[in-house]
Amino acid sequence: MNETTRSILHIDLDAFFCAVEEQHNPDLRGKAFAVGGRPDQRGVVASCSYPARLYGLRSAMPMAQALRLCPDLIIVSHSRGRYSEVSKKVMTSLRQVTPLVEPISIDEAFLDVSGYPDDGETIARRLQSQINQQFKLPVSIGVATNKLVAKIANNIGKGRVKTGRPPNAITVIPAGEEAAFLAPLPTRELWGVGPKTAESLAKRGIHTIGDIAACSVEQLNQRLGKHGADLWRRAQGIDTRPVETEHEAKSLSHETTFAQDVQDEQVLKRTLRRLSDGVGRRLRKRDLQVTTIKIKLRWSDFTTLTRQTTLDAATDQDDVIYQAAANLLEAHWPSGRPVRLIGVGVSGFDHSGQQLGLWDSDDVQSKRRLLSTLDEVKDRFGDSAIQRASDLTTRRYEE
Repeated sequence: MNETTRSILHIDLDAFFCAVEEQHNPDLRGKAFAVGGRPDQRGVVASCSYPARLYGLRSAMPMAQALRLCPDLIIVSHSRGRYSEVSKKVMTSLRQVTPLVEPISIDEAFLDVSGYPDDGETIARRLQSQINQQFKLPVSIGVATNKLVAKIANNIGKGRVKTGRPPNAITVIPAGEEAAFLAPLPTRELWGVGPKTAESLAKRGIHTIGDIAACSVEQLNQRLGKHGADLWRRAQGIDTRPVETEHEAKSLSHETTFAQDVQDEQVLKRTLRRLSDGVGRRLRKRDLQVTTIKIKLRWSDFTTLTRQTTLDAATDQDDVIYQAAANLLEAHWPSGRPVRLIGVGVSGFDHSGQQLGLWDSDDVQSKRRLLSTLDEVKDRFGDSAIQRASDLTTRRYEE
């Protein structure tokens, strides 16, 4: 299909967590509030209402800082189950418009409506009205010939609204105008341009996406390596990626932030044990095994260390994951250095599924049966139904 014939929608539910909380508690409407953790436990802002954003609040901001900017801020705890339930309903409604729906987060998705009798803008307005009325949720939509431009268009359209209310915007970039739309935007708006790349480009006098587009591929390759050619294409508004209805995960992780920095090795190891159990359970639910184990450590100054190791054989066993993680901790944690955040991750997936091996020892088979039973209990009664005794003394340190 020719690029100019495609019609791609980027759907973004405005301040989704806040919108769901307002449905649950209408008294929050029109008020400055944030969904997130407690300020005295290093909580961060997961989402904030549009009245709160007028004070300079934003997602991922420490809640303590948010309170300094807006002393009357109302703090609401997460309602994760509620958000997931509403998200599933919205995604189901999107699939009634087209089967080509690519969820990219709990509140975002791409839709491919190419070849439909109505144009993309007409479909976007109809869809926005439906979500507004059926789910009582504000939603902004970007419309373009590809995913890259539709996403950026939506970001820019949402950002233009400074009223203290959800933007509920629709921004359309007609076919053939992709490069012209992108040209005046700062380089940071382009996928693939992070702070370091933007700084490197700025030193060379490249400040806008149009400046990138004006460079030759050779110039960009010299400055950025192979990444340069991809950046040049994006700056031209070129993106041929399809809307993918399924994504294969490349990694999986659990992490936690401590309420106070932790220097106790035993607390760190007990936390690694609980995180490893969670990762192992998720692997077994997906019939996956992994060969790479990674730990993540964040110090009190917010610098972050990641280290990984490769196993001799793929696994989905909690003990194996934990032992590899603990070995990494012992090798790379300077004893006594305060830790703010700790995490366990896995990658290198083996998709062959979990089966009891003919030559597995009785001990291994017994462990697998035990873990399977524990997983079933937790699925039925919740994660807290069965806990390690060590968890009871570790949780108090965590956010």
